[in-house]
Amino acid sequence: MPLLFIFIILLFSSCTVSNKISRSASKEILNQAAFINAHTGISIYEPAKGKYWYNHNAEKYFTPASNTKLATCYAAMKYLGDSLVGLRYRMDNGAVDFIGTGDPSFLLPEFKNQPVFDFLNKSKTINYVLDRTAPGFTPLGEGWAWDDYLGDYSAERSEMPIYGNVVKFYLDADTVAVSPPFFYNYFIQWNNTILKKGADKYFEIVRPFEDNSFYTLHSSRMYHSKTEFTSQIVPFKTFSNSASHLHDQTFIKLLEDTLHKNIGEWSYVDAPPKIQDYTIIYSQPTDSLLKPMMHRSDNFFAEQSLLMVSEKLLGTMNDRKIIDSLLKTDYNLMPQKPGWVDGSGLSRYDLFSPKDFVFILNKMKNDFGMDRIKNILPTGGTGTISNYYLSDSGSIFVKTGTLN
Repeated sequence: MPLLFIFIILLFSSCTVSNKISRSASKEILNQAAFINAHTGISIYEPAKGKYWYNHNAEKYFTPASNTKLATCYAAMKYLGDSLVGLRYRMDNGAVDFIGTGDPSFLLPEFKNQPVFDFLNKSKTINYVLDRTAPGFTPLGEGWAWDDYLGDYSAERSEMPIYGNVVKFYLDADTVAVSPPFFYNYFIQWNNTILKKGADKYFEIVRPFEDNSFYTLHSSRMYHSKTEFTSQIVPFKTFSNSASHLHDQTFIKLLEDTLHKNIGEWSYVDAPPKIQDYTIIYSQPTDSLLKPMMHRSDNFFAEQSLLMVSEKLLGTMNDRKIIDSLLKTDYNLMPQKPGWVDGSGLSRYDLFSPKDFVFILNKMKNDFGMDRIKNILPTGGTGTISNYYLSDSGSIFVKTGTLN
């Protein structure tokens, strides 16, 4: 009889907690004006007890936006090891033949240590091995908004990123400076002294979709610019179509300009060597990439992380195949099979349920521990929640997502 009494008390206590959460959800979220016409899903789960405390539309699919990065982050944490593979190379008659691995840290200013650059800089004869991406690979992901190509959040994906695949334009005295300086010759300044007294300072930098011709578009021809130009980051076009293959022509030109030496292009007639036949140069600690990826919700880092996982596991960069592989292995027990198409969540084709994310977070905790999660995910007052949960800093760890 005492055991039955204790069971009834625990059951009542559990119901009380669930009811409190339900009432709070209704009051604070579901019945608020901002949510009346919204599609809202909630799932609250306690790992220690393996128990859901509350679910609302938890098994329905939603467009997750950057929450998709949680799925990518888990795969990167598991398969990329302690350090990123920055380069694979082979020596051939004194020449260095190298292949890209998708590492986005190459020549990014925020990564001061650049072992890949140091190695290439000391090498006399260098050949870049082409055709490392899978047939049908596209620099912009499936379901991305194509007219976002000028946004700094929409840098093109590539097998060997360089400078983050973006150009920075900024003020320097009375003109606009360009970094990397290689792109200055591609920058068409209609008036080289556009910032002198009386000049129109309301403009932005644009380029056509199909090439790297950059120019200033002034406010008289714009409908949305209301602030003076100070600086702007614009993705450059990486890929060039040729009769035989799709290759990263911009990368080769940029690397030649940076190293001040010619870079040969090499394509195997027969099957190329397996990646295991190449020597590895490591670049950065893996979590030094994953932390900013999650804190500032970096789309470029997320896309390249997924490609790096593909390169390591499949020997080629194929987002579709690596996603399919992960869904059949690590994510085969997901409550609802997601519609997962990219690494960042820029795609409007991505579909996950709230319970799917509970599954990923719980798997991340079980496989890697909370200490590593706390280092990678932002907490109150940091990253994408820098203005939120200030009193809960150190107790709540978050991934946010937004699509407009």
